[in-house]
Amino acid sequence: MQASGGRGGLIDLALLNAAVLLTRIIFRSRYLYDIDSVNFALALHRFDPLAHQPHPPGYFLYICLGRAVNLVAHDANLAFVAISVTASCGAMSAMYVLARNWWNRSAAFFTGLIFVFSPLVWFHGTVALTYTVELFFSSVTGYLCWRVFEGSRSLVIPAAIAAGLAAGFRPSFLLFIGPLLVFSWFFSPGRARAPAGLIALSLTFAAWFIPMVRQSGGFNAWWSALLSLWRNAPARQTSLNSFAAISLARALTVAGICVLCFGTAALLIFRGARRNPPVDRRKTLFTWIWIGPGLLFFTLIFLRFVNSGYLLVISPPIFAWMGLRLSKWYEEVGLEATARVAVIAACAATNVFVFLYAPIYCSWASVRHFEADLELVVSSLPRIASPTDTMIVGLDSHFLGYRHAGYYLPDWYVAQYPEVRLSSGTRVFAMENRDTRLVGKLPAAGFRNFIIFPLPTNDPDYAKYMTALSARFPNGAIRRVTAGGREVLEGSTADLGFLFPSAANTGFTADHAVADR
Repeated sequence: MQASGGRGGLIDLALLNAAVLLTRIIFRSRYLYDIDSVNFALALHRFDPLAHQPHPPGYFLYICLGRAVNLVAHDANLAFVAISVTASCGAMSAMYVLARNWWNRSAAFFTGLIFVFSPLVWFHGTVALTYTVELFFSSVTGYLCWRVFEGSRSLVIPAAIAAGLAAGFRPSFLLFIGPLLVFSWFFSPGRARAPAGLIALSLTFAAWFIPMVRQSGGFNAWWSALLSLWRNAPARQTSLNSFAAISLARALTVAGICVLCFGTAALLIFRGARRNPPVDRRKTLFTWIWIGPGLLFFTLIFLRFVNSGYLLVISPPIFAWMGLRLSKWYEEVGLEATARVAVIAACAATNVFVFLYAPIYCSWASVRHFEADLELVVSSLPRIASPTDTMIVGLDSHFLGYRHAGYYLPDWYVAQYPEVRLSSGTRVFAMENRDTRLVGKLPAAGFRNFIIFPLPTNDPDYAKYMTALSARFPNGAIRRVTAGGREVLEGSTADLGFLFPSAANTGFTADHAVADR
């Protein structure tokens, strides 16, 4: 990368990086926050996308890096959070350099400032998820592509390598940033080096893809796992099989996530056109090619609010444009310097308040509430039941689902509800000793009872969902017991067939069950 703008730029970067480090470390999560976080942690011990260790397509280089960091951290969550914090600093620095290259030091500083106080980016810098790493690679690859587009032929291969490595962390990266990479190759003075870039990308991709497929049990096993996940989730929600209203709702979700990402800086979008800086057509075109594929995918194909981090991959150029607008506002608004600083401080404080207390999944308050729920349930369940005669049924939930039950209660046998239909037949994800197996039959006769792992107390659908689950059983079959102040549903394993019509195996003897386990 080019210099960040002399000594002043280096001071800016030092201050901004210190702010990123401080805010992320202070508010870091203590437990694996999301179902995907647990999947990544499980993969540190055994890599198996078919068993969702981690979930397909595999995130191979992320797991490899996690294993390396865990050699020092000795804690899966801490290892992945350390990666998120480091990636946050790298992403902010790359965006600063991009905005400095595009405009000036002032725009670059305000780009970094908006980044530091972005509620969504702040959250993802504190949890064990891959989105901040993808944000980092998007920032770096996008900057390198811009330099290539401007004629720096020597950066064709580094840009290709960066994209190839990014795909090893999140394979969908190439779907969103690949068009930008190709555009920079073929619409720049250095397009003669496009074949070299394609070769570098292919070799980098193969360097991690081949080992990943081998560890997955072969290409057929890996592809089958990916296809099954696609059919059970995103494929049901595309614009091809849903009403146009769904796509409109998804577009509104995208807009809402953008507001959450940029916070009060999103107000700059409504700044009068005459007050905005003159349009630079080359940068505008480059920006749309950077963000366009992602916007189309998330609007027409797949997006849920709980997956807001998906949009971070297309955010770097928008951060840069926001930084430019804020710098122009700061220079041109008719206020005293102290008043301008006060306005910016108030906007930053608003973003801080949103991150700390907003009633959404990605606020610090929600993280702490989840962690308190998890601690309470994990410490309370052993007081009312024993893993020797009781199995846990966990729901397929982002928070306090079967993954959290199986990871934080490793001595228990945990089964995921509901059953899943795979190409090999109907199966159940079952966990024990922090390892996952896909089983066709549950060893129900090896246990007397089962407990349904409770969802978070702030889940608005919790009571309704528990009532619906209870209704699947005959009257009196489900008992409500209290664990640490939480109401838990308990039943006899003889009735598991009402939850698992294919996998409940009440014909097993206790000896057989122990042998199977």
